[in-house]
Amino acid sequence: MSLYESIKNRVKLQLEEAAQTAKALGELSFSELPSYVLEEPRERQHGDLATNLAMVLAKQAKRSPRDIAATLIKHLDTTGTWIDSSEIAGAGFINFRLNPLWLTDVINEVIKAGDDYGQVDIGKGQKIQVEFVSANPTGLLHMGNARGAALGDTLASLLSMAGYEVSREFYINDTGNQIHNFALSLESRYLQQLGQDSPFPEGGYHGEDLIETVKGLVAKVGDKYLAIEPELRREFLVRYALEEKMQNIRETLHDFGVEYDVWFNEQSLHDSGAVKSTLEELEKKGYIYEKEGALWLKSTLFGDEKDEVVIRSNGTPTYFAADIAYHRNKFERGFTRVINIWGADHHGHVARLKGAMSAFGYDGDNLQVILMQLVRLIQNGEVVKMSKRSGQYITLRELMDEVGKDAARFFFNLRDPDSTVDFDLDLAKAQSSDNPVYYVQYAHARLCSILRQAEELGDIGSNATEEDLKRLDSSEERDLLKKMADLPSEVIIAARLMEPHRLARYVLDLAGLFHTFYNSQRVLVDDVGLRKARLSLVRAVKQIISNVLGILGVSAPEKM
Repeated sequence: MSLYESIKNRVKLQLEEAAQTAKALGELSFSELPSYVLEEPRERQHGDLATNLAMVLAKQAKRSPRDIAATLIKHLDTTGTWIDSSEIAGAGFINFRLNPLWLTDVINEVIKAGDDYGQVDIGKGQKIQVEFVSANPTGLLHMGNARGAALGDTLASLLSMAGYEVSREFYINDTGNQIHNFALSLESRYLQQLGQDSPFPEGGYHGEDLIETVKGLVAKVGDKYLAIEPELRREFLVRYALEEKMQNIRETLHDFGVEYDVWFNEQSLHDSGAVKSTLEELEKKGYIYEKEGALWLKSTLFGDEKDEVVIRSNGTPTYFAADIAYHRNKFERGFTRVINIWGADHHGHVARLKGAMSAFGYDGDNLQVILMQLVRLIQNGEVVKMSKRSGQYITLRELMDEVGKDAARFFFNLRDPDSTVDFDLDLAKAQSSDNPVYYVQYAHARLCSILRQAEELGDIGSNATEEDLKRLDSSEERDLLKKMADLPSEVIIAARLMEPHRLARYVLDLAGLFHTFYNSQRVLVDDVGLRKARLSLVRAVKQIISNVLGILGVSAPEKM
């Protein structure tokens, strides 16, 4: 819990005790305290905190809100609350002004916690799995994968900071129709490279990267696979290409700052019999029936528009059947919550999968799916439509080559997943305050520069006294300190709502407040006490920006 939240909770406790005291003395009449708010007023002149408790008590107490407010203030014990003064405002609000010293405590709290500042323990070690990207290993990672990677990795870091035990997982779709089409595409390209007339299959994979894969194979083995049975040839081709594609995916995600705890193969679900046993269990429970030679799941029982096929009439399981077995496996591994990050086009799959988990006795709500909207790349004011390498889409590698990892991750995390992202390539490369990631990183570099200058003067502000810190009383300093105090609360809210974009917004606001402070207040002043206080403030702001950028997977440069 942040210092600010702790102060608010203490004030609420004292307010409620004041109301109960007044009730015991016969000065207020109510059966129970209604819901009320205690929050920061919109206008600075109204104080640091304000409550509507007197107003919402008026109906029960049958007195005017202003009279109730006066009674509450009379019985309010401000010991240990940091309250300096209380006043009645408007129709019956109670405004509180806090002793400004509470803000300076934030500096010591940040410096003492260091890299751990902002960590909370709402998770209590609960095991959570975050599965994200899970791209088909049939091509290169594209912009949708890039957004999913940034979002998933940041969410995992956020949940870890909130006290959860988090596992990152990539699900490798290495079986099914997409692999069949992949095999046919590889075979066609292989034969073409050897001068054979081989029409490209309908629904095949068209990227230039596939041709490069086959050229690499031909350079190694020549026509070794030309004379063997087509089925065996396709098996060899797929094995080679999958290994290469997965290596590319691993390296690309590593360079994007993403490291997985588990790489899970879909094929293992079939090889282990997990798909078969899962469907047998559902059949025993009465959730599966036969129609037209296929087996169907009664997914309409779970809110689906229609029942879904799990075994085709040719006897092969559908992707959905494997997905049920996979998510059952997740819960069997002991995860209390599993989180998937999917493209918005998969929204129709959510209810049926949750329902299938409920059929196994798990709480379907513990399977949470975050749906992402599309990404559009903008350059020179126009949408970028084509990739030279893939022939179909802009790849994650191309994006990193164009703007860098930091800009890509920050830009993707600025918007909530349900919003379409217009990714402006020109803005992402701009070295100006209009570029949000540059703006934040420049703040960190500026903070480091101040500390380097101070060190050259033999003063790093580490010994600022309480009296020194009291002098941080300008509006710019107070605004900055309040924002610093908010971080633990922001982590709690962002983790509960699974909204990592809140932290990108937070650090952007914090950087803005620092720039405002820097432009209005000198740090390395001649006044020794004030200089020490401001250097302590600088150290604390630098620490927080570094901590939050770390969650976002963005570097915190010391020079720019």
